[in-house]
Formats: sequence, C-alpha cells, structure tokens
Amino acid sequence: MKVDLLIHNCGQLLTLASAGPKIGPALRDVGLVPHGAIAIREGRIVLVGSEAEVRQQASAQVEIDAQGRVVMPGFVDPHNHLVFAGDRVEEFEQRLGGASYQEIAARGGGILSSVRATRAASFQDLVAQSRARLDRMLAQGTTTAEAKTGYGLSLPDELRLLQAIVELGRSHPIDLVPTFLGAHAIPPEYVAQAEEYVDLVVEEMLPAVRDRRRELNATPFCDVFCDEGAFNAAQARRILSAAQRLGLGIKIHAEEFARTGGARVAAELGATSADHLIQTDSGDWAALAAVGVMAVLLPGTPFGLGLSKYAPAREMIAAGVSIALGTDLNPGTCYCESMPTIIALASRTMRLAPAEAISAATLNAAHAIGRAHEVGSLEVGKRADVLVLDSDDYRDLAYRFGGNLVARVIKDGREVASNSVVLAAKVRPGAH
Repeated sequence: MKVDLLIHNCGQLLTLASAGPKIGPALRDVGLVPHGAIAIREGRIVLVGSEAEVRQQASAQVEIDAQGRVVMPGFVDPHNHLVFAGDRVEEFEQRLGGASYQEIAARGGGILSSVRATRAASFQDLVAQSRARLDRMLAQGTTTAEAKTGYGLSLPDELRLLQAIVELGRSHPIDLVPTFLGAHAIPPEYVAQAEEYVDLVVEEMLPAVRDRRRELNATPFCDVFCDEGAFNAAQARRILSAAQRLGLGIKIHAEEFARTGGARVAAELGATSADHLIQTDSGDWAALAAVGVMAVLLPGTPFGLGLSKYAPAREMIAAGVSIALGTDLNPGTCYCESMPTIIALASRTMRLAPAEAISAATLNAAHAIGRAHEVGSLEVGKRADVLVLDSDDYRDLAYRFGGNLVARVIKDGREVASNSVVLAAKVRPGAH
C-alpha cells in the first residue's frame, strides 16, 4: 500500500483506541503499542500498530522518525471561551488582595467587564487576538477545540462572535466546534430583568443561531452558565429545552460556585456534557452516569481563582461518570491555553493518574464535543491528528510541568507546528 506519510520508531505509541468513552478502569488504558508506527493517506490513518506490521503493508513518500519518543493523538479542548477582547489582569490582582469573584462581579467586573471590551473591539481585532491564542494552543498540542461565544450578550454581538469562530475555523489548523453561550450572564441592559433576557435568548437568539448552521459548517451547541449569580436551574432548563427543539446540541456550566441543580438538568435533558461540577454530590454523579453525560472538569479554574476545592474526580470515576478535561481558557478566571498544563494540574489537584488525564484530554474530550468519530484516538479511518513528544515516557506529561513537551504537531497528516513554532495555516476547511 502506498501512503503519504509514515511515522515510525515510536517508542510509546498511544492509540487511545476504544469503542466508546473511557469509563472507570478503562481510563488507565492508553492503548500503548511499543515500537509502533502509523501510516497516513489523504489526511486519514490507514494503518496503526507495531512498526514491523505497518512496514509490511505500507511504503511511504515521506517518513518521520519519532526517534523512540512518545507519539499520541492531538489534544482536544472541550471547553474554552476563545473569542474575547482585552484581559482582566486588574481583577486578578484584586483577587490576590482578597476580593472574591462574586464581589468583583457585583461591582461591574467579571464577565460584564469582558462584554464591554468585546463589544467595543473591531471584528478584525477580535479575530487577530483569538488567532494568537490559537497559535499558542496549537504549539502545545491542541488540534481540535470547542469555541464559545458569550461575551456579546446581544443578538448582533453574539452573531458577530459566531462569525469570528467561522473565520478562525476556516483559516487556522485547529478545528473549532462552535458553542452558543448567549446565557453566560445577564447583560447590563437587563439588570433585574433576567426572565426578559431569557425570553430574548429563547425567542430570538436561538433561532438565529440555528439558521447559521450551514455557515458554521456544523450544528452548534448551546450552553448555559447555571450557577450562583448567573442563571438558575429553571431558566437553564427552559433555554436548553428550546435549543434541543431546534436541533442544537446542549451543554451546561454547572455547580462551579454553588450547588444550584444544573447537573440534574443536564442529566434530565441528556446533555452532551456538564462542566465544572465542583459542588456536586453522589446523587448528581449517579444521575450523570445513568444517562452518559460527560463531566468536563476544569482544574485550571479553581487554580486560577486561588481556591482549594476541585471537582471530586476520583469519586466521579468510582461512580461510573465519564470524565474529560478542558482548559476553560477565558480572560477572567483561567487564562490558560495549554492542555499539558491542565493534565499536570489534574494529576496533582484531582489525583488523576497520568494515563487517566491523557484519556480525559483526548478521546473523552472528543466525546464531550461530539467529535469522537473523527478525532481523539489513533485508529484506522480517523483524522491523522498526531503529536510527537520530546519524551520517551508519556507520564512526563503529568510529571514535568511549566515547559512544552510537544515537539511536533501533525494535523490531517501534515506537520503544522514544530518546537513551538506554527508552520502553516489550514489548507482546507475542516469537515464535521
């Protein structure tokens, strides 16, 4: 068989192969093939296994010698707020001085501060700032990522953020999965009128988002921030139910600061994922596990806020909940673009074994955004999104932190980043 690319001499080839999301003990199975190889043709994996087996069946125009290092799937970031303008470094300093997230928000800061900056930015500035973040994400191994709106909070501004996601997805190597988060906060125009704003989201925003599916080249998700100081469970249920009726996927921010019932709403409606989940209990875990809602855990956020409580990952795993990891990249609580950093944090703060964290940052993360049929593992037929690490032991991703172990990034069978340098833009739009 003639192939375009052969990656060989893989000291540890992590396939992450699985028929579904990894749950319980399966999280520790990274599908390790020693002395492995991958054959790629037209951007897809056609052979994967031991080098001897692959070489017997394939000859390549181009070969990459992995030099005995770790080769694995590209990271999938299933929760981030990519498109925004400005930063909130002043709020970071205020928190260091003892102010809480809620106190800052009550003074007009928090999400609404980023809304003001994002509304004021030109479309070109929004795209440029977000593209720079994508470059840094790519250099650290992210090849597929969700991208939320949520810093517009009006119909024109939210649609502008969706258009920015379209532009970035067309031109950048990272494939983007759009999520509409119009219910991120109550905008200043609707102070003390939360129900009226929910009406706007349900009656005007959601239909407009649905009508842009062709332009987005994907059916977007709808997300709601259901927590203290944001939307309550009844409001979240109304918004997400309306989104389901329109054919959109659904996700929820839940139980980050207080237990408000968002996890139960996710279970009731069969959401694709429920995210954060710091303040959950055994009943919530049982409800999520029973219907297969993915728990997207975001250790960078409590770390960014200087908190001591993290999502109870070990208890969730024991209860049969599928877990994924994401960055929660955002300007206020977690300005982190690095999935390897999240893996290192998850191991230390939530007691995940390195293999569990890697499974959660690849295959399970792909399930959390409905893309596991395409990415998240190295299996025949999937897109050839591959990382070569500057290490011969995959556990180094959790053990070593503060640097970048990603030496080479291959996206759709083409090298797009090497030694933290982005090499190329996207050749074609990603097909979802």
